[in-house]
Amino acid sequence: MSPQTRAPARLTPIEMVRPTGALRASLRAGTLSAIAAALGGLFLLGISGWFLTGAAVAGAAGFAAVQAFNYLIPSAAIRLLAITRTVARYGERLLSHKAALTAMADVRSRLFARLAMQDTRSAPNLSAGEASARLIGDIDALEDLVVRQPTRPGSLAAALAGVALAALSGWLCALVLALLLAVFPFALGALSRRWTRTPAHEAAEALGDLRSRYVDMAQARAEIAAYGLVPRVLDELALPVARLDAARARLFRAEGAIAAFQLVYGALAAIVVLATASRGPALAALAILAASAAVEGLAALARTAFRQASVDESLRRLEDLLALDAPAPAAPIDVNLSASTLHLGAQAFGPGARIALTGPSGSGKTIVLEALAGLRSSAAPIRIGERALAQCCEAELSALFALSAQDAPLLAGSIADNLRLAHTGLDETAMRTALHVACLDERIARLPHGLDTRLGEDGAPLSGGERKRLSLARALLAGRPWLLLDEPTEGLDAATEARLVERLGDWLERTGSGLVLVSHRPHPLTLVHARVAIDTLVTL
Repeated sequence: MSPQTRAPARLTPIEMVRPTGALRASLRAGTLSAIAAALGGLFLLGISGWFLTGAAVAGAAGFAAVQAFNYLIPSAAIRLLAITRTVARYGERLLSHKAALTAMADVRSRLFARLAMQDTRSAPNLSAGEASARLIGDIDALEDLVVRQPTRPGSLAAALAGVALAALSGWLCALVLALLLAVFPFALGALSRRWTRTPAHEAAEALGDLRSRYVDMAQARAEIAAYGLVPRVLDELALPVARLDAARARLFRAEGAIAAFQLVYGALAAIVVLATASRGPALAALAILAASAAVEGLAALARTAFRQASVDESLRRLEDLLALDAPAPAAPIDVNLSASTLHLGAQAFGPGARIALTGPSGSGKTIVLEALAGLRSSAAPIRIGERALAQCCEAELSALFALSAQDAPLLAGSIADNLRLAHTGLDETAMRTALHVACLDERIARLPHGLDTRLGEDGAPLSGGERKRLSLARALLAGRPWLLLDEPTEGLDAATEARLVERLGDWLERTGSGLVLVSHRPHPLTLVHARVAIDTLVTL
């Protein structure tokens, strides 16, 4: 069964962060909190202005007017509104950030699933640093799509309430304020796009470059320190750091300019409202402060507009991941392939055969092993049964071949965690048996925590040869019909190599597994029954 070719199922930004279930409930509650906070703040400011001005007018009118002025109800209302605003703001931030963090975790999981489920022979060629930068930094920038969502209805509610309060001071006052508030978002958006688009692009590129370089260099930190390359590495990182600092400085200046524009616009709204107010000083004060609060309430739009350029840049950088096919249900694996003949060029090998690929360094032997394991594409004349290698899906190749690679990649976790990657349900007896075949059981037993010993990203505290043998043990535990070994004894002393070859031969005899071996050392070649010169596979 050959892999099917289908059109990429693209995700839109809204689909990426669209929450469901409990997240929708959190956003609804956050939206109600944002509306309550916006209205509470606006009415608090408006009533406070009316109360203070009214009290001043009453005081100027004499003792009788002061006695007639009811200050208890406005005072209680002001206190209630202050409490309401504080609680609502806390609730809005708590609920919106909870929804945002959960949504971002979901986005990362779904995009990582898309990336992990791709056939590695055709998936985007992303380094660890670049993948990390996209799945962490770029998705972080999308958080605003969720965090700012509840504040937008709050901004609208504040604007409408501001116009309603201004109407108490005259219809012209309300009309002018409504026009100013209607123009404000468009003017703000235009200025934000003009001032932030270029620096946001530069900041996103510089941050992605910096994260990518940092992750990739961190993986080689031991070699960097050993060869005294720290100054050179720091010099290489200085350029993206300088670019990032310069772009962020421009963004901060733009943010300051946008804040100044908002301040000036609020002052303009207050002046226009004062000029058109017609129903006494107390209501004029209420209208002025309501206008200022309405403009301030639209600050959420200012923050959204300011960050929109960064969000757009992050989406652009995520396009490669968004274009990937969505994970599909696993297709049935052709079980007959396990009993099929392996054809390497003109030579055919049945199940259980032991084959060595021979040729000089750099001739393509590792490429053939990785192609058999489904890790890369190859045009080499290789067939499994009647099917060309390229017609076998990655899952089928994974079920047929277990690779112990030359560079022995390991996960940051315990030794047992790395062995359990072979398949689920492994017990310690099976692990220790595989470690014995790999001549690593005694070394693991001497470690203070045994199989629970934690490994760093570089496999420490294991040496290079020990990491290779751990990778070999993991491949043995996979229990696949074919074992692919790339320089399995490189770096070993002669005595350890002899024991490993003997134990591996016994394991092959006992399990009946096939072997495809690459080795420049003569002793491992005693395991094989046939040799295939790499130059006979002419189209690598």
